[in-house]
Amino acid sequence: MSDILGHFIQGRSIIPPAARLHPIYNPATGEVIAQVAFATVTEVHDAVTAAQKAFQTWSTVTPLRRARILFRFKELLEKHIETLTQLLTREHGKVLEDAKGEVQRAIELVEFSCGTPYLLKGSYSENVGAHIDSYTVHQPLGVCAGITPFNFPIMISAWMLAPAIACGNTFVLKPSEKDPSCVMLLVKLMQEAGLPDGVLNVIHGDKEAVDALITHPSVVAVSSVGSTPVAEHIYQTAVAQGKRAHTFGGAKNHCVILPDANIQEVADNVLGAAYGAAGERCMALSVAVAVTDAVGDALVNVLKEKITGLKIGPGTEAMDMGPLVTKLHLDRVLGYVQQGVQEGAQLVVDGRHFKSPYSGFFMGACLFDHVKPTMRIYREEIFGPVLVIVRVPDLESAIQLINQHEYGNGVAIFTRDGYAARHFATQIQVGMVGINIPIPVPVAYHIFGGWKRSIFGDVAMHGEENVRFYTRPKTITVRWPREKSTTSSYHMPSS
Repeated sequence: MSDILGHFIQGRSIIPPAARLHPIYNPATGEVIAQVAFATVTEVHDAVTAAQKAFQTWSTVTPLRRARILFRFKELLEKHIETLTQLLTREHGKVLEDAKGEVQRAIELVEFSCGTPYLLKGSYSENVGAHIDSYTVHQPLGVCAGITPFNFPIMISAWMLAPAIACGNTFVLKPSEKDPSCVMLLVKLMQEAGLPDGVLNVIHGDKEAVDALITHPSVVAVSSVGSTPVAEHIYQTAVAQGKRAHTFGGAKNHCVILPDANIQEVADNVLGAAYGAAGERCMALSVAVAVTDAVGDALVNVLKEKITGLKIGPGTEAMDMGPLVTKLHLDRVLGYVQQGVQEGAQLVVDGRHFKSPYSGFFMGACLFDHVKPTMRIYREEIFGPVLVIVRVPDLESAIQLINQHEYGNGVAIFTRDGYAARHFATQIQVGMVGINIPIPVPVAYHIFGGWKRSIFGDVAMHGEENVRFYTRPKTITVRWPREKSTTSSYHMPSS
């Protein structure tokens, strides 16, 4: 009998009787290794109620005391980095080195949140009027909710819950049902760090649980990461309920290669950015834009050779690429490859016929050339090890191509021309730009967030955006008269 993961409510694990159970797979073997209990409206309500009760005291805890708990949490993450890495590889499938990198980014995000007291300082102005002062403070919102995807269960959970809690809010997290074990360990470490019961709660489930969470009247803010249809649904539903929301959606990240770039170096960068984590990254590089046919021909020739050398297998071994997360997702990606062939794209490397000695959800890397902007494999997010090459005659055509795409998450350009790079970075309508950097993921103290249909909401994530989203400003104007006034005032005080 496989283990059953329950919810975490008010400081304890809960497995409701007769709960719906969902299998958790080891994607490298295809075996069911555990089950997770799905929440009903009742469990969601219990989690939100626990968070609402805890908010009454947690919101009054000083920012420094909240930060000290996060400091201890950070130290515990560092202590358990190997355990978290192994758990992540076991349930997600990404190779150990990549999994460890995710845990390290989570640690950096928590570390930045330890400095939240500085960002909560507010502002003060003397004499805005005669003997009148004004000051602005940032106060916590209340119960916040987070819905995280399967591809970064540790990092994305950390980037939501750490700043929310640091700002004085309480939190209900709904992680992906595909790899929830890492999140359950995070919760235990938070508890060990001294977080009071009810401040952080976790419920598992599918759309039923998500909808119950984002429509609950006591939830005041919602953050999520997922596909664009899901992000749009969550955002519109939450906002219609009067909640604050920002939801991060899909991506089709382009990489522009100019003729002056070193093709060998570009190919090495593109290889890891496109096929690392089996392409299951919101920042994965999925479109290479070759400026001129000469660049396209050279890039294809080098990539073909390098792709054949990729080591594909279980993430616990010394591999370049692991399996996809589930059989259902594998079939979806394979369907896109077939669609590309039917649409007339040239399948230069066909990973569909990869023969793995393992029984998990493996496929080989795929490379398409001569892809047109009208094709589905160009327009839609595949979220797998599929790279497409589009050829354009010049830089302006590349900029126009990218700006016309509905997604605007991440983009990169490879060139030695500083003027061209600066022009590209200025004109491109994308939220995160890399210059000779294939995956431009910002560090914790810079803003993370795409443009267009890659994000719904006006506030991004990371840095000071965390405080903007997880607090509300209050401005207080005060006058302390020396003696009682005997006259009435009928105008705004000015001087």
